[in-house]
Amino acid sequence: MFKVFLVDDEPFIIEGLYDIVDWAELGMEIVGQAGNGLEAFEALKHIPADILVTDISMPKMNGLDLIRQIRESQPELKVIVLSGFNEFDYLKEGMMLGIENYLLKPINIEEFKATLNTVAEKLNASRRSLNDLSEQSIMILKDHIMYRWIRNQINPQEFQERADLLGIHLDKHYVLVSLLRSKESSQSLFDAVLHQLWGKEGVIPFCDMEGNIVLVYNFDDLEEGLEEAKLMNQQLMGVLLSFRPLQMAIGSIQEMEEEPFLSYTHAKKAQEYFMIYPEQDILHYDQLKDHQDNAERSIPMNWSEYSKLIMARDTAGLIAHIDEDFGTLRQVQGISPRLLQELAMEWIIRFKMQLEEIRHDEEADLYKDQFARIRTTFSVEELVQIMYEVVEITVESLTNDMKSPVVQQVLHYIDQSYNEDISLKTLGALYHIHPVYLGQLFHKEVNQSFTDYINWYRIEKAKELLKHSPMKVQEIARGVGYWETGYFYKQFKKYVGISPTEYKGLS
Repeated sequence: MFKVFLVDDEPFIIEGLYDIVDWAELGMEIVGQAGNGLEAFEALKHIPADILVTDISMPKMNGLDLIRQIRESQPELKVIVLSGFNEFDYLKEGMMLGIENYLLKPINIEEFKATLNTVAEKLNASRRSLNDLSEQSIMILKDHIMYRWIRNQINPQEFQERADLLGIHLDKHYVLVSLLRSKESSQSLFDAVLHQLWGKEGVIPFCDMEGNIVLVYNFDDLEEGLEEAKLMNQQLMGVLLSFRPLQMAIGSIQEMEEEPFLSYTHAKKAQEYFMIYPEQDILHYDQLKDHQDNAERSIPMNWSEYSKLIMARDTAGLIAHIDEDFGTLRQVQGISPRLLQELAMEWIIRFKMQLEEIRHDEEADLYKDQFARIRTTFSVEELVQIMYEVVEITVESLTNDMKSPVVQQVLHYIDQSYNEDISLKTLGALYHIHPVYLGQLFHKEVNQSFTDYINWYRIEKAKELLKHSPMKVQEIARGVGYWETGYFYKQFKKYVGISPTEYKGLS
């Protein structure tokens, strides 16, 4: 059954739409109705629909604005417009928004039914094309949609629509993520994992973009679900002997309604600790949390400052910050050598994760020697020296990617002035280079256009403020460089998958 949502500010029109069509005969059902565009927009965030039938002229939000807004999160939604106005401008804008038909009131029943039949044929063709996909193609689609979901980069309603089509079921209360990795072929290992999990419910396997096999466990009963996940993980590690050495990192338990993506984030963090404990096969985030907390409690780490300095490739600033923090450490009474080691290891892991986020690439062995030396030293002076080396390795790695001094200057300028009005024209004048050439150079070396990069950077800053600041969304928008709040909402949703207000509600 295709799901239909009706919108009109005249109740008798909606009542008539219920009666004039045999919806079941068309393979359709009406799942909701609204009296204006705003009410419909809010309802469609929670009610899945395939077809929207809407009036144009309505209070609070008209039909065209409704279509424009809903297109951002549901581009596949089929729309039929009803209007009492035979206006070319309305028709023209409606066609630009991708509607199926523009019908004048009073409605011609035969034309309306014909339009619905055409829409149904399109929807059926879309589903048939999905059914005709090869198993490999469907797996790629599943990997993509699950990866966006686990990284919190997709609107919940869009995910649900894709999940329904792909047979993905995540309807239980809790989520637990495990990451499985081997030096052998990822595809061979994944095929072996699929074979072992065949017919088992409550676990969804897929591959992420970093070469991990991700196992998403979904269960209602906390104790029973954890035991089943533990048993399944142990069985996999036990039977996949030909793929050894295998490493499994296990994230935290999260509620589906809260922040399920945190389980994946925590599994990724646990995975980094294999550099510290290479002899281990399985690492649990919850068991490592005390390790992290001890390291960070010994000195309040201002990681946001380190992150800025890394982004700016500021070697001198990073070294000065390390000197300051270790100077503070020396004043802490009763601090143990082991705690110093843990703090240094935590710092390196943070550097590694930040570098990978910037470069969008895995840095498996970059700090291998520094980790090994930290495990065998108890000297503060040597720990400081090791951290100096980590800084130099990090900045050198980034600099190798950015051979052009002018691009490095632009990145530093953005870091310092991202909330100002920045353009290629003003930067070109500042650094005495033609703005078109500067844009081409920036795109070549950063692998992003200037506009995309600065929007991404501002949205990352906005995410920090939304999580940790009491400021209103409009204030945050201006604080990161967006003077038009509507444009800020559009960019935020583009990069994060949900609105700023929804994101703030997650904090």
